[in-house]
Amino acid sequence: MSQLDQQVANRLTRFYMLALAILALLAISGLVFIRHTISTHYDDSRVVNVAGRQRMLSQRLTKLALLRTVNLSAADTVSFDSLLRTWSQSHIQLRNGTLRMEKTYTVRKSPTLDSMFTRIEPEFQAINRGFAVVRQPGATPGQRQQALALVLQHELSFLQLMNEIVFQFDTESFTRVRSLERIEWLLTTATLLTLLLEGFLVFRPVVRYAQHVVRRLDRSERSLQAANGELEQANQELLRANHQLVATQKELLQITEEKYQLQLAEETIRSAALLEGQEDERRRFARELHDGIGQMLTGLKLHAEKLKSTAVLDDKQRSRFADLCELIYDIIQTTRQVSYNLMPSTLSDFGLGASLHLLVEQTSRSVSSQLVYEGPRDGQRLPPAVEIGLYRIAQEALNNAIKHADAPQIRIQLQQTPRQVVLSVQDTGKGFSLKTSTKAARPPVSVNGLDNMRTRTRLLNGQLTIRSKPKQGTEIKVCLYL
Repeated sequence: MSQLDQQVANRLTRFYMLALAILALLAISGLVFIRHTISTHYDDSRVVNVAGRQRMLSQRLTKLALLRTVNLSAADTVSFDSLLRTWSQSHIQLRNGTLRMEKTYTVRKSPTLDSMFTRIEPEFQAINRGFAVVRQPGATPGQRQQALALVLQHELSFLQLMNEIVFQFDTESFTRVRSLERIEWLLTTATLLTLLLEGFLVFRPVVRYAQHVVRRLDRSERSLQAANGELEQANQELLRANHQLVATQKELLQITEEKYQLQLAEETIRSAALLEGQEDERRRFARELHDGIGQMLTGLKLHAEKLKSTAVLDDKQRSRFADLCELIYDIIQTTRQVSYNLMPSTLSDFGLGASLHLLVEQTSRSVSSQLVYEGPRDGQRLPPAVEIGLYRIAQEALNNAIKHADAPQIRIQLQQTPRQVVLSVQDTGKGFSLKTSTKAARPPVSVNGLDNMRTRTRLLNGQLTIRSKPKQGTEIKVCLYL
Protein backbone atom coordinates (compact mmCIF):
# COMPACT_ATOMS: atom_id res chain seq x y z
CA MET A 1 0.00 0.00 0.00
CA SER A 2 2.93 2.37 0.60
CA GLN A 3 4.10 2.01 -3.02
CA LEU A 4 0.57 2.76 -4.27
CA ASP A 5 0.38 5.87 -2.07
CA GLN A 6 3.75 7.03 -3.41
CA GLN A 7 2.59 6.55 -7.01
CA VAL A 8 -0.58 8.53 -6.36
CA ALA A 9 1.38 11.38 -4.76
CA ASN A 10 3.96 11.54 -7.58
CA ARG A 11 1.36 11.52 -10.32
CA LEU A 12 -0.73 14.19 -8.57
CA THR A 13 2.35 16.40 -8.10
CA ARG A 14 3.40 16.17 -11.76
CA PHE A 15 -0.01 17.01 -13.18
CA TYR A 16 -0.64 19.73 -10.62
CA MET A 17 2.69 21.48 -11.27
CA LEU A 18 2.11 21.24 -15.03
CA ALA A 19 -1.33 22.83 -14.69
CA LEU A 20 0.05 25.63 -12.52
CA ALA A 21 2.82 26.29 -15.04
CA ILE A 22 0.32 26.52 -17.90
CA LEU A 23 -1.91 28.89 -15.91
CA ALA A 24 1.07 31.09 -15.01
CA LEU A 25 2.20 31.14 -18.65
CA LEU A 26 -1.28 32.15 -19.81
CA ALA A 27 -1.54 34.90 -17.18
CA ILE A 28 1.91 36.34 -18.00
CA SER A 29 1.24 36.14 -21.75
CA GLY A 30 -2.06 37.98 -21.29
CA LEU A 31 -0.42 40.74 -19.24
CA VAL A 32 2.43 41.21 -21.71
CA PHE A 33 0.06 41.29 -24.67
CA ILE A 34 -2.28 43.76 -22.98
CA ARG A 35 0.59 46.11 -22.07
CA HIS A 36 1.88 45.97 -25.63
CA THR A 37 -1.57 46.67 -27.05
CA ILE A 38 -2.14 49.59 -24.64
CA SER A 39 1.13 51.14 -25.78
CA THR A 40 0.14 50.60 -29.41
CA HIS A 41 -3.28 52.14 -28.79
CA TYR A 42 -1.61 55.20 -27.21
CA ASP A 43 0.49 55.61 -30.36
CA ASP A 44 -2.65 55.30 -32.47
CA SER A 45 -4.38 57.98 -30.41
CA ARG A 46 -1.42 60.31 -30.91
CA VAL A 47 -1.46 59.67 -34.66
CA VAL A 48 -5.22 60.38 -34.87
CA ASN A 49 -4.67 63.61 -32.91
CA VAL A 50 -1.94 64.80 -35.28
CA ALA A 51 -4.00 63.83 -38.33
CA GLY A 52 -6.95 65.81 -37.01
CA ARG A 53 -4.64 68.74 -36.27
CA GLN A 54 -3.68 68.88 -39.96
CA ARG A 55 -7.15 70.09 -40.89
CA MET A 56 -6.99 72.90 -38.35
CA LEU A 57 -3.50 73.96 -39.44
CA SER A 58 -4.50 74.11 -43.11
CA GLN A 59 -7.45 76.36 -42.25
CA ARG A 60 -5.25 78.65 -40.12
CA LEU A 61 -2.67 78.87 -42.89
CA THR A 62 -5.38 79.71 -45.43
CA LYS A 63 -6.68 82.49 -43.17
CA LEU A 64 -3.18 83.94 -42.66
CA ALA A 65 -2.49 83.73 -46.42
CA LEU A 66 -5.70 85.61 -47.13
CA LEU A 67 -4.77 88.31 -44.59
CA ARG A 68 -1.31 88.63 -46.09
CA THR A 69 -2.76 88.96 -49.59
CA VAL A 70 -5.07 91.84 -48.59
CA ASN A 71 -2.38 93.36 -46.28
CA LEU A 72 -4.37 93.04 -43.07
CA SER A 73 -2.94 92.29 -39.61
CA ALA A 74 -3.82 88.98 -37.97
CA ALA A 75 -4.73 88.32 -34.33
CA ASP A 76 -2.96 84.93 -34.60
CA THR A 77 0.41 85.32 -32.84
CA VAL A 78 1.98 82.22 -34.36
CA SER A 79 4.14 82.98 -37.39
CA PHE A 80 3.09 81.85 -40.85
CA ASP A 81 6.40 80.12 -41.46
CA SER A 82 6.22 78.14 -38.21
CA LEU A 83 2.70 76.92 -38.96
CA LEU A 84 3.61 76.02 -42.54
CA ARG A 85 6.69 74.09 -41.41
CA THR A 86 4.69 72.15 -38.78
CA TRP A 87 1.88 71.39 -41.25
CA SER A 88 4.23 70.25 -44.01
CA GLN A 89 6.47 68.11 -41.75
CA SER A 90 3.50 66.43 -40.06
CA HIS A 91 1.95 65.52 -43.41
CA ILE A 92 5.21 64.08 -44.74
CA GLN A 93 5.80 62.09 -41.53
CA LEU A 94 2.24 60.71 -41.58
CA ARG A 95 2.68 59.73 -45.21
CA ASN A 96 6.07 58.06 -44.59
CA GLY A 97 4.89 56.15 -41.51
CA THR A 98 7.09 57.70 -38.80
CA LEU A 99 5.89 60.56 -36.59
CA ARG A 100 8.63 62.43 -34.68
CA MET A 101 7.41 64.53 -31.77
CA GLU A 102 8.43 64.22 -28.10
CA LYS A 103 9.30 60.67 -29.19
CA THR A 104 9.10 58.65 -32.37
CA TYR A 105 5.68 57.15 -33.10
CA THR A 106 5.08 54.42 -35.64
CA VAL A 107 2.19 55.20 -37.98
CA ARG A 108 0.48 51.88 -38.74
CA LYS A 109 -1.11 52.23 -42.16
CA SER A 110 -3.18 49.84 -44.14
CA PRO A 111 -3.27 49.72 -47.95
CA THR A 112 -6.43 51.80 -47.72
CA LEU A 113 -4.58 54.59 -45.90
CA ASP A 114 -1.70 54.40 -48.38
CA SER A 115 -4.16 54.88 -51.23
CA MET A 116 -5.77 57.81 -49.37
CA PHE A 117 -2.38 59.52 -48.92
CA THR A 118 -1.69 58.92 -52.61
CA ARG A 119 -4.98 60.63 -53.49
CA ILE A 120 -4.35 63.59 -51.19
CA GLU A 121 -0.75 64.13 -52.28
CA PRO A 122 -1.57 66.32 -55.36
CA GLU A 123 -3.86 68.49 -53.23
CA PHE A 124 -1.15 68.83 -50.56
CA GLN A 125 1.53 69.74 -53.08
CA ALA A 126 -0.70 72.36 -54.76
CA ILE A 127 -1.61 73.99 -51.44
CA ASN A 128 2.03 73.86 -50.28
CA ARG A 129 3.18 75.61 -53.46
CA GLY A 130 0.57 78.32 -52.94
CA PHE A 131 1.66 78.86 -49.32
CA ALA A 132 5.30 79.01 -50.42
CA VAL A 133 4.51 81.87 -52.83
CA VAL A 134 2.53 83.74 -50.16
CA ARG A 135 5.37 83.47 -47.62
CA GLN A 136 7.97 84.97 -50.02
CA PRO A 137 8.67 88.57 -49.02
CA GLY A 138 9.30 89.66 -52.60
CA ALA A 139 6.11 88.22 -54.07
CA THR A 140 3.90 90.74 -55.89
CA PRO A 141 0.22 91.15 -54.98
CA GLY A 142 -0.79 89.50 -58.24
CA GLN A 143 1.39 86.48 -57.54
CA ARG A 144 -0.01 86.19 -54.05
CA GLN A 145 -3.58 86.42 -55.36
CA GLN A 146 -2.86 83.66 -57.87
CA ALA A 147 -1.29 81.55 -55.09
CA LEU A 148 -4.29 82.21 -52.80
CA ALA A 149 -6.67 81.18 -55.60
CA LEU A 150 -4.68 77.96 -56.00
CA VAL A 151 -4.91 77.29 -52.24
CA LEU A 152 -8.66 77.95 -52.15
CA GLN A 153 -9.16 75.76 -55.21
CA HIS A 154 -7.60 72.72 -53.51
CA GLU A 155 -8.42 73.41 -49.85
CA LEU A 156 -11.94 71.88 -49.80
CA SER A 157 -10.87 68.61 -51.43
CA PHE A 158 -7.81 68.49 -49.11
CA LEU A 159 -10.02 68.92 -46.01
CA GLN A 160 -12.47 66.27 -47.22
CA LEU A 161 -9.72 63.75 -47.95
CA MET A 162 -7.98 64.58 -44.66
CA ASN A 163 -11.26 64.04 -42.84
CA GLU A 164 -11.58 60.60 -44.47
CA ILE A 165 -7.99 59.80 -43.42
CA VAL A 166 -8.72 60.76 -39.79
CA PHE A 167 -11.81 58.56 -39.70
CA GLN A 168 -9.88 55.68 -41.33
CA PHE A 169 -7.14 55.98 -38.68
CA ASP A 170 -9.80 55.90 -35.97
CA THR A 171 -11.59 52.92 -37.58
CA GLU A 172 -8.39 50.87 -37.84
CA SER A 173 -7.48 51.70 -34.24
CA PHE A 174 -10.93 50.52 -33.12
CA THR A 175 -10.48 47.32 -35.15
CA ARG A 176 -7.22 46.62 -33.33
CA VAL A 177 -8.97 47.11 -29.99
CA ARG A 178 -11.64 44.62 -31.05
CA SER A 179 -8.90 42.15 -31.97
CA LEU A 180 -7.49 42.58 -28.46
CA GLU A 181 -10.88 41.70 -27.01
CA ARG A 182 -11.05 38.53 -29.09
CA ILE A 183 -7.56 37.51 -27.99
CA GLU A 184 -8.52 38.15 -24.37
CA TRP A 185 -11.47 35.80 -24.85
CA LEU A 186 -9.14 33.20 -26.31
CA LEU A 187 -6.81 33.49 -23.31
CA THR A 188 -9.75 33.21 -20.94
CA THR A 189 -11.01 30.14 -22.79
CA ALA A 190 -7.57 28.58 -22.65
CA THR A 191 -7.40 29.23 -18.91
CA LEU A 192 -10.80 27.65 -18.32
CA LEU A 193 -9.85 24.70 -20.51
CA THR A 194 -6.67 24.26 -18.46
CA LEU A 195 -8.70 24.24 -15.26
CA LEU A 196 -11.05 21.68 -16.79
CA LEU A 197 -8.15 19.47 -17.84
CA GLU A 198 -6.69 19.84 -14.36
CA GLY A 199 -9.94 18.52 -12.95
CA PHE A 200 -9.94 15.54 -15.32
CA LEU A 201 -6.22 14.76 -15.22
CA VAL A 202 -5.49 15.46 -11.54
CA PHE A 203 -8.53 15.11 -9.36
CA ARG A 204 -10.37 12.35 -11.24
CA PRO A 205 -7.30 10.03 -11.16
CA VAL A 206 -6.97 10.67 -7.45
CA VAL A 207 -10.60 9.67 -6.95
CA ARG A 208 -10.13 6.56 -9.05
CA TYR A 209 -7.03 5.55 -7.14
CA ALA A 210 -8.90 6.11 -3.90
CA GLN A 211 -11.75 3.95 -5.16
CA HIS A 212 -9.26 1.27 -6.17
CA VAL A 213 -7.73 1.31 -2.70
CA VAL A 214 -11.18 1.04 -1.14
CA ARG A 215 -12.03 -1.95 -3.32
CA ARG A 216 -8.78 -3.71 -2.35
CA LEU A 217 -9.46 -3.07 1.32
CA ASP A 218 -12.99 -4.39 0.86
CA ARG A 219 -11.75 -7.58 -0.77
CA SER A 220 -9.24 -8.04 2.02
CA GLU A 221 -11.92 -7.48 4.59
CA ARG A 222 -14.23 -10.02 2.96
CA SER A 223 -11.45 -12.61 2.68
CA LEU A 224 -10.51 -12.19 6.36
CA GLN A 225 -14.12 -12.22 7.61
CA ALA A 226 -15.68 -14.75 5.23
CA ALA A 227 -17.18 -16.66 8.15
CA ASN A 228 -18.99 -13.65 9.56
CA GLY A 229 -22.27 -14.13 7.72
CA GLU A 230 -24.36 -12.22 10.19
CA LEU A 231 -22.22 -9.13 9.72
CA GLU A 232 -22.55 -9.45 5.96
CA GLN A 233 -26.30 -9.73 6.29
CA ALA A 234 -26.33 -6.67 8.53
CA ASN A 235 -24.28 -4.79 5.94
CA GLN A 236 -26.78 -5.74 3.23
CA GLU A 237 -29.67 -4.57 5.33
CA LEU A 238 -27.81 -1.34 6.01
CA LEU A 239 -27.26 -0.90 2.28
CA ARG A 240 -30.96 -1.38 1.56
CA ALA A 241 -31.77 1.13 4.28
CA ASN A 242 -29.33 3.55 2.68
CA HIS A 243 -31.08 3.16 -0.68
CA GLN A 244 -34.40 3.82 0.96
CA LEU A 245 -32.93 6.89 2.63
CA VAL A 246 -31.64 8.15 -0.72
CA ALA A 247 -35.04 7.60 -2.29
CA THR A 248 -36.66 9.44 0.60
CA GLN A 249 -34.21 12.32 0.20
CA LYS A 250 -35.02 12.53 -3.51
CA GLU A 251 -38.72 12.68 -2.73
CA LEU A 252 -38.10 15.40 -0.17
CA LEU A 253 -36.02 17.36 -2.68
CA GLN A 254 -38.77 17.02 -5.27
CA ILE A 255 -41.41 18.14 -2.79
CA THR A 256 -39.22 21.08 -1.74
CA GLU A 257 -38.70 22.09 -5.38
CA GLU A 258 -42.44 21.91 -6.09
CA LYS A 259 -43.13 23.97 -2.99
CA TYR A 260 -40.57 26.55 -4.09
CA GLN A 261 -42.10 26.78 -7.57
CA LEU A 262 -45.55 27.16 -6.01
CA GLN A 263 -44.29 29.92 -3.72
CA LEU A 264 -42.64 31.64 -6.70
CA ALA A 265 -45.89 31.46 -8.67
CA GLU A 266 -47.84 32.83 -5.71
CA GLU A 267 -45.34 35.64 -5.29
CA THR A 268 -45.66 36.49 -8.98
CA ILE A 269 -49.46 36.52 -8.73
CA ARG A 270 -49.31 38.70 -5.61
CA SER A 271 -46.88 41.09 -7.29
CA ALA A 272 -49.07 41.29 -10.38
CA ALA A 273 -52.16 41.88 -8.27
CA LEU A 274 -50.35 44.50 -6.17
CA LEU A 275 -49.09 46.37 -9.24
CA GLU A 276 -52.51 46.15 -10.89
CA GLY A 277 -54.10 47.45 -7.72
CA GLN A 278 -51.57 50.28 -7.57
CA GLU A 279 -52.32 51.22 -11.18
CA ASP A 280 -56.09 51.09 -10.54
CA GLU A 281 -55.67 53.23 -7.44
CA ARG A 282 -53.48 55.68 -9.35
CA ARG A 283 -56.06 55.81 -12.15
CA ARG A 284 -58.89 56.40 -9.67
CA PHE A 285 -56.92 59.00 -7.72
CA ALA A 286 -55.90 60.78 -10.94
CA ARG A 287 -59.53 60.86 -12.06
CA GLU A 288 -60.61 62.22 -8.67
CA LEU A 289 -57.94 64.92 -8.85
CA HIS A 290 -58.88 65.91 -12.37
CA ASP A 291 -62.67 65.68 -12.12
CA GLY A 292 -63.10 66.62 -8.47
CA ILE A 293 -60.44 68.91 -7.04
CA GLY A 294 -59.48 70.21 -10.51
CA GLN A 295 -63.04 71.30 -11.31
CA MET A 296 -63.49 72.89 -7.88
CA LEU A 297 -60.22 74.81 -8.29
CA THR A 298 -61.33 75.98 -11.73
CA GLY A 299 -64.61 77.23 -10.25
CA LEU A 300 -62.69 78.95 -7.45
CA LYS A 301 -60.47 80.65 -10.02
CA LEU A 302 -63.48 81.92 -11.94
CA HIS A 303 -65.06 83.36 -8.75
CA ALA A 304 -61.77 85.01 -7.79
CA GLU A 305 -61.40 86.60 -11.23
CA LYS A 306 -64.99 87.83 -11.02
CA LEU A 307 -64.32 89.40 -7.59
CA LYS A 308 -61.10 90.94 -8.92
CA SER A 309 -63.09 92.82 -11.59
CA THR A 310 -65.57 94.26 -9.03
CA ALA A 311 -65.58 98.06 -9.11
CA VAL A 312 -65.74 98.43 -5.33
CA LEU A 313 -62.22 97.11 -4.87
CA ASP A 314 -59.33 99.50 -4.50
CA ASP A 315 -55.94 98.93 -6.17
CA LYS A 316 -54.43 97.12 -3.17
CA GLN A 317 -57.32 94.66 -2.93
CA ARG A 318 -57.33 94.18 -6.70
CA SER A 319 -53.59 93.36 -6.55
CA ARG A 320 -54.22 90.82 -3.79
CA PHE A 321 -56.99 89.22 -5.86
CA ALA A 322 -54.60 89.08 -8.84
CA ASP A 323 -52.02 87.26 -6.67
CA LEU A 324 -54.78 84.94 -5.45
CA CYS A 325 -55.83 84.15 -9.04
CA GLU A 326 -52.22 83.44 -10.00
CA LEU A 327 -51.79 81.15 -6.96
CA ILE A 328 -55.01 79.29 -7.83
CA TYR A 329 -53.76 78.90 -11.42
CA ASP A 330 -50.46 77.42 -10.14
CA ILE A 331 -52.39 75.01 -7.92
CA ILE A 332 -54.53 73.95 -10.89
CA GLN A 333 -51.43 73.34 -13.03
CA THR A 334 -49.74 71.38 -10.23
CA THR A 335 -52.90 69.30 -9.71
CA ARG A 336 -53.05 68.54 -13.42
CA GLN A 337 -49.37 67.56 -13.44
CA VAL A 338 -49.83 65.29 -10.41
CA SER A 339 -52.89 63.73 -12.06
CA TYR A 340 -50.92 63.17 -15.27
CA ASN A 341 -47.97 61.62 -13.43
CA LEU A 342 -50.31 59.22 -11.63
CA MET A 343 -51.90 58.02 -14.89
CA PRO A 344 -50.93 59.76 -18.17
CA SER A 345 -53.95 60.26 -20.39
CA THR A 346 -51.73 60.11 -23.50
CA LEU A 347 -50.86 56.49 -22.65
CA SER A 348 -54.42 55.30 -23.30
CA ASP A 349 -55.15 57.85 -26.05
CA PHE A 350 -51.97 57.85 -28.17
CA GLY A 351 -49.82 54.94 -26.96
CA LEU A 352 -46.38 54.37 -25.44
CA GLY A 353 -44.26 56.33 -27.94
CA ALA A 354 -46.19 59.58 -27.57
CA SER A 355 -46.25 59.21 -23.76
CA LEU A 356 -42.49 58.71 -23.57
CA HIS A 357 -41.89 61.71 -25.83
CA LEU A 358 -44.13 63.88 -23.65
CA LEU A 359 -42.42 62.54 -20.49
CA VAL A 360 -39.04 63.63 -21.86
CA GLU A 361 -40.36 67.05 -22.84
CA GLN A 362 -41.99 67.74 -19.47
CA THR A 363 -39.05 66.45 -17.43
CA SER A 364 -36.47 68.42 -19.44
CA ARG A 365 -38.14 71.67 -18.36
CA SER A 366 -37.29 71.09 -14.71
CA VAL A 367 -33.80 69.53 -14.91
CA SER A 368 -30.42 70.70 -16.18
CA SER A 369 -29.59 67.44 -17.95
CA GLN A 370 -30.09 67.05 -21.69
CA LEU A 371 -32.97 64.61 -22.28
CA VAL A 372 -33.40 62.93 -25.68
CA TYR A 373 -36.13 60.58 -26.91
CA GLU A 374 -35.52 58.36 -29.93
CA GLY A 375 -38.34 56.21 -31.21
CA PRO A 376 -41.75 56.22 -32.88
CA ARG A 377 -44.47 58.53 -31.59
CA ASP A 378 -47.39 56.84 -33.32
CA GLY A 379 -46.18 53.25 -33.52
CA GLN A 380 -48.13 50.04 -33.21
CA ARG A 381 -50.35 49.98 -30.12
CA LEU A 382 -49.47 47.44 -27.45
CA PRO A 383 -51.69 45.78 -24.82
CA PRO A 384 -52.54 48.23 -22.01
CA ALA A 385 -50.65 46.20 -19.38
CA VAL A 386 -47.52 46.21 -21.55
CA GLU A 387 -47.73 49.95 -22.22
CA ILE A 388 -48.24 50.77 -18.53
CA GLY A 389 -45.41 48.43 -17.44
CA LEU A 390 -42.88 49.82 -19.97
CA TYR A 391 -43.90 53.41 -19.16
CA ARG A 392 -43.39 52.83 -15.42
CA ILE A 393 -40.00 51.22 -16.08
CA ALA A 394 -38.91 54.19 -18.22
CA GLN A 395 -40.26 56.63 -15.61
CA GLU A 396 -38.39 54.85 -12.80
CA ALA A 397 -35.14 54.66 -14.78
CA LEU A 398 -35.39 58.35 -15.75
CA ASN A 399 -36.02 59.43 -12.14
CA ASN A 400 -33.09 57.32 -10.90
CA ALA A 401 -30.76 58.82 -13.53
CA ILE A 402 -31.82 62.36 -12.60
CA LYS A 403 -31.53 61.79 -8.82
CA HIS A 404 -28.42 59.64 -8.56
CA ALA A 405 -26.38 59.64 -11.79
CA ASP A 406 -25.55 63.38 -12.21
CA ALA A 407 -25.76 62.68 -15.95
CA PRO A 408 -25.14 65.46 -18.51
CA GLN A 409 -27.27 63.53 -21.03
CA ILE A 410 -30.08 60.97 -20.68
CA ARG A 411 -31.37 59.11 -23.73
CA ILE A 412 -34.61 57.07 -23.95
CA GLN A 413 -34.88 54.77 -26.97
CA LEU A 414 -37.92 52.74 -28.07
CA GLN A 415 -37.72 50.16 -30.85
CA GLN A 416 -40.83 48.33 -32.06
CA THR A 417 -41.17 45.42 -34.46
CA PRO A 418 -44.16 43.14 -35.01
CA ARG A 419 -42.50 40.54 -32.74
CA GLN A 420 -40.35 42.53 -30.35
CA VAL A 421 -40.29 45.70 -28.25
CA VAL A 422 -37.00 47.07 -26.89
CA LEU A 423 -36.89 49.95 -24.36
CA SER A 424 -33.50 51.43 -23.45
CA VAL A 425 -32.62 54.21 -20.96
CA GLN A 426 -29.00 55.38 -21.17
CA ASP A 427 -27.19 58.07 -19.22
CA THR A 428 -23.65 59.43 -19.25
CA GLY A 429 -23.48 59.83 -15.48
CA LYS A 430 -21.21 58.45 -12.78
CA GLY A 431 -22.56 54.88 -12.94
CA PHE A 432 -22.04 52.23 -10.28
CA SER A 433 -20.45 48.83 -9.83
CA LEU A 434 -22.73 45.84 -10.45
CA LYS A 435 -20.34 43.59 -8.47
CA THR A 436 -20.92 45.47 -5.22
CA SER A 437 -21.95 42.91 -2.63
CA THR A 438 -22.61 44.95 0.51
CA LYS A 439 -25.90 46.81 0.62
CA ALA A 440 -24.31 49.80 2.35
CA ALA A 441 -21.89 50.30 -0.54
CA ARG A 442 -24.56 50.23 -3.23
CA PRO A 443 -26.09 53.42 -4.60
CA PRO A 444 -29.66 54.22 -3.56
CA VAL A 445 -30.89 53.31 -7.04
CA SER A 446 -30.32 49.59 -6.33
CA VAL A 447 -32.48 49.45 -3.20
CA ASN A 448 -35.98 49.77 -4.60
CA GLY A 449 -35.82 51.13 -8.16
CA LEU A 450 -34.03 48.18 -9.76
CA ASP A 451 -36.14 45.67 -7.82
CA ASN A 452 -39.34 47.35 -9.05
CA MET A 453 -38.09 47.31 -12.64
CA ARG A 454 -37.09 43.63 -12.36
CA THR A 455 -40.52 42.76 -10.94
CA ARG A 456 -42.37 44.58 -13.72
CA THR A 457 -40.16 43.00 -16.39
CA ARG A 458 -40.71 39.51 -14.95
CA LEU A 459 -44.48 40.06 -14.92
CA LEU A 460 -44.30 41.06 -18.59
CA ASN A 461 -42.26 37.90 -19.39
CA GLY A 462 -39.38 40.11 -20.58
CA GLN A 463 -35.64 40.37 -20.09
CA LEU A 464 -34.00 43.19 -18.09
CA THR A 465 -30.34 43.96 -18.78
CA ILE A 466 -28.32 46.44 -16.71
CA ARG A 467 -24.89 47.65 -17.82
CA SER A 468 -23.01 50.10 -15.62
CA LYS A 469 -19.46 50.95 -14.61
CA PRO A 470 -18.18 53.74 -12.34
CA LYS A 471 -17.69 56.99 -14.30
CA GLN A 472 -18.94 55.33 -17.53
CA GLY A 473 -22.71 55.76 -17.23
CA THR A 474 -25.56 53.27 -17.00
CA GLU A 475 -27.80 51.52 -19.52
CA ILE A 476 -31.07 49.81 -18.57
CA LYS A 477 -32.56 47.73 -21.38
CA VAL A 478 -35.88 45.85 -21.44
CA CYS A 479 -36.68 43.38 -24.22
CA LEU A 480 -40.19 41.93 -24.71
CA TYR A 481 -41.20 39.30 -27.25
CA LEU A 482 -44.75 39.76 -28.48
